[in-house]
Amino acid sequence: MKARIVWLILCGIWGSTWLFIKLGLADLPPLTFAGIRFLLALLILSAIVLARRVPWPRGRKDWILIAIVGILQFTLNYGLVFWGEQHIPSGLAAVLQSTFPAFGLVIAHVYLPGERITLLKVVGVLMGIVGIAIIFSDQLTVAGHMALLGSIALVLSAFFGAYGNVLVKAYSQKIDPLVLAAAQMACGFLPLLVLGIATEGNPFHFHWTWIAIGSLAYLVVVGSVIAFALYYWLVRNMEVTKTMLIALVTPVVAVILGLLVLHEKLNWRLFAGGACIISGLGLIVFRKQQKTMSKRRSRAKPDPERVSDVL
Repeated sequence: MKARIVWLILCGIWGSTWLFIKLGLADLPPLTFAGIRFLLALLILSAIVLARRVPWPRGRKDWILIAIVGILQFTLNYGLVFWGEQHIPSGLAAVLQSTFPAFGLVIAHVYLPGERITLLKVVGVLMGIVGIAIIFSDQLTVAGHMALLGSIALVLSAFFGAYGNVLVKAYSQKIDPLVLAAAQMACGFLPLLVLGIATEGNPFHFHWTWIAIGSLAYLVVVGSVIAFALYYWLVRNMEVTKTMLIALVTPVVAVILGLLVLHEKLNWRLFAGGACIISGLGLIVFRKQQKTMSKRRSRAKPDPERVSDVL
């Protein structure tokens, strides 16, 4: 139950970040915007870690893993997200990022023996992707050279993010989630910020509007500190391919926010696509839950042969 609640909270948080990234990109350049986001989030997380007196990783292998995942998750994944979303609509960006679970299924099959690809998982993910495509079908037309590059960037970001998450699940079970998030941000934000300042200029000369500041603050506190702490906890307490299904729900959250904040109109795509997504999630999550419960019940039943031996 606790894992499901965290899963729903993360769907809401990461469904809203697309809106705030788009708002911030109206005034801020992408790479420096992303680098500053994770620098500030790192400072907050580090203060929390120090206050809790949680030990930082000391082993060389741990830091090598952290550095690799930090580059995959923050430098490449989020760098490509911020850069790509400035050239395409946020809805299309969310659709392309929904390939995250598809990449995750293949990568998890290689690194996690207990999470093999099954027909049920494939069908569930495909239904979710179809549902998202239906919802945003009016935004799937790619126009222009930069829009094409932006779309490619979002697909690549999904691959790098999925790879990083599987590595976390496979090799970093003993590291505290907050420490893990902070250490990865420490390794991932610097290339973003260095490259951003070199190509986009001095951050103090940017057009810092109140919308830009508010978007950055939300992405730092809610979208980074709170979200990643919850997510790394969830990765350890839920099958990784299920956590990746968050990527299928976040575009739906973005549609609802568009309705409430931007007064966008509802259409049949939302209902039809939502039905596909919920059905796909149900195939994977609830069917798996039923199998787990049936196994527990069978284990709880006494073995007749053993009972007769005791008697």
